[in-house]
Amino acid sequence: LSVPPEIPKEDGRPKWDNKFQYILSCIGFAVGLGNVWRFPYLCQIHGGGAFLIPYFIALLFEGIPLLHLELALGQCLRKGSIGAWNTISPYLGGVGVGSWMVSVLVSLYYNTVLTWVMWYFTNSFQEPLPWSVCPLNENRTGLNEECYESTAVNYFWYRKTLNITPDVTESGTLQWWLILCLAACWAIVYLCTIRGIETTGKAIYVTAIFPYLVLTIFLIHGLTLPGATDGLAYLFTPNLNTLKNPRVWLDAATQIFFSLSLAFGGLIAFSSYNPQKNDCEKDAVTVAIVNSMTSLYASIPVFSVLGFKATTGYWDCLDRNIISIINEFDLPEESIMRQNYTAWISFLNSSYPEKIAGLKLKSCDLQEFLDQSVSGTGLAFIIFTQAIILMPGSQAWAILFFIMLFSLGLSSMFGNIEGVFTPLLELPIISKSIPKELLSGIICLICFLIALCFTLGSGSYWIDIFDSYAGSLPLLVIAFFEVIGVAYVYKIKRFSKDVKWMTGRKPNLYWQITWRFISPLLLLIVFVAFVTLQIQKPSSYAAWNPKHEGFPTKEEKVYPPWVLAICVLLAVLPCVFVPLVALFHLIKRMCRSKDPSFVPPEVFSCQGANS
Repeated sequence: LSVPPEIPKEDGRPKWDNKFQYILSCIGFAVGLGNVWRFPYLCQIHGGGAFLIPYFIALLFEGIPLLHLELALGQCLRKGSIGAWNTISPYLGGVGVGSWMVSVLVSLYYNTVLTWVMWYFTNSFQEPLPWSVCPLNENRTGLNEECYESTAVNYFWYRKTLNITPDVTESGTLQWWLILCLAACWAIVYLCTIRGIETTGKAIYVTAIFPYLVLTIFLIHGLTLPGATDGLAYLFTPNLNTLKNPRVWLDAATQIFFSLSLAFGGLIAFSSYNPQKNDCEKDAVTVAIVNSMTSLYASIPVFSVLGFKATTGYWDCLDRNIISIINEFDLPEESIMRQNYTAWISFLNSSYPEKIAGLKLKSCDLQEFLDQSVSGTGLAFIIFTQAIILMPGSQAWAILFFIMLFSLGLSSMFGNIEGVFTPLLELPIISKSIPKELLSGIICLICFLIALCFTLGSGSYWIDIFDSYAGSLPLLVIAFFEVIGVAYVYKIKRFSKDVKWMTGRKPNLYWQITWRFISPLLLLIVFVAFVTLQIQKPSSYAAWNPKHEGFPTKEEKVYPPWVLAICVLLAVLPCVFVPLVALFHLIKRMCRSKDPSFVPPEVFSCQGANS
């Protein structure tokens, strides 16, 4: 008698303690640093609220269908990325290897970003904050020249944290403080992933929920700051003209794609620990909506604080001009205030134009201060740290901010490591007698040793290279082959039956059309547009060079040929496994087909495997 499908056979795999733990893990993996420092920036530069139109269109036709596909696949096959794609078709094995390779490359540099966060966190207990004041020069006769010419915040980031070299070709030395923080970060990742989901499942309750608590605290405090409403108005005021720019649509599609952590293999690994009778469709929609709502929610405190910083900068500018005017015209103190500054300037310009021109007053425009857009590390370690200095109780806000960033990054690291760890456990070359703790330790130790190169003086340049090439283009290629593999190799009809068997209902017309046509077409368009823009864009980088004429403005430099070759290698390496593995199995099959005893393997089906 066959076992009824309602009672799937036990396969010895670990299981999530409960559904909430699984959903939290998926949300923790999807919600990362990009939600805080990339999404608000894209809203800011692409027409504020208008950016949400292409963003939600991309979510509907690209993000949610691909997320459902990955969660259903892992749950159905109960394997990591490599095993899952090999099961569907040996020719698609390269898709799993490619996503495993991306998880490895991203884990290397992502944890180094957490290293910087940890360094700032440890320095947040000092009074005053070390990035609030410039140090003295070596002779102790004045302020440090590099710091004086830029700002204390820039100096702490570029010199005291990165000790950055002026060129990507100059490696510099290993920074001992970063090595210690890097070792601590990898030790934390190891302790949390020591037994796979059995340990990450416990840690996720803290790392996934805590950032929401801190964001709420920042939200309440941010809204009370002067200028917060200006920041929020700037963020959400829609400029519909920007929608004519194709770059806006491309950025929306790529942001959705990378924000949901698609094609890494981590989501397939997470869902493989689910019982097969589980509503993966509902899970996919839940995770996608929570992820997008988090991006919107995070934008409010971020731009409240940025509005406060812009207003403070604007007031400082006015105050400097007011002091200059009062001294020049020998006016009584407080005769000119911020409120009546514009009226005074108009009067003095008409009465004493030459005197006013001689003062060389700065142009103070709040809009210009709000326009200072920056994303990524620039937002976290320069703009936000500068704003924190201006807040009362700046130490406490700095500590909270960096704990939040660390929690966000750590929960994403769990998914990256799971995308590396789970497929390795299933490989026949890895002995089952090897304890999980040892395998996890070896992975973390190897990653730590390789990541030491990011603690060099040129390390931040290489992180930008890894982020731009290893963590972008390969994912688009892998995702395209994922959806093509399911829709046209495994066949959508068979996949729909598997989903119906797992969820109790057949995927509706929306899923059918997006999987068959819209999602692959969108991915293809995004891929072509992405490659075209990369080719058109000069292969240059911004170098921090104190000897540069325009310092503190960064110096634009062109990558040398050998660095460009590494860029191409990082982009191509994960992708090349897709055709290579397919070619290997094709040759293998051609050789075997000459053997009369050869029988082609049957196509896998969830129901067949569990009936």
